[in-house]
Amino acid sequence: MGSLLQQAQQMQQQMEEAQRALGERKVTGTAGGGLVTATVTGLGELVDLKIAPEAADPQDTETLADLVIAAVQAANEEAEKLQKDKLGPLGALGGMGGGMPGLGF
Repeated sequence: MGSLLQQAQQMQQQMEEAQRALGERKVTGTAGGGLVTATVTGLGELVDLKIAPEAADPQDTETLADLVIAAVQAANEEAEKLQKDKLGPLGALGGMGGGMPGLGF
């Protein structure tokens, strides 16, 4: 029983280390051929958004909104790949304890 508890504690420590590492990594996604670039952490937190001036047409804000959404989604897809690579089998153990909602774990 003590061995099982020790294994569980080790797994929890590994998950915490993986989360910390993911929080430090950054990935980007682009849309519109680079008109919009979104950067998120490995945990999916949006930390930067760049919009090229030519994407900001005041007469067509819907297209800009679509580009922003697409860039953020692309960045989050990259973050999910990074999570799967970093967490491996740990990602299947309860969704990181609820610490990463909406990221497919």
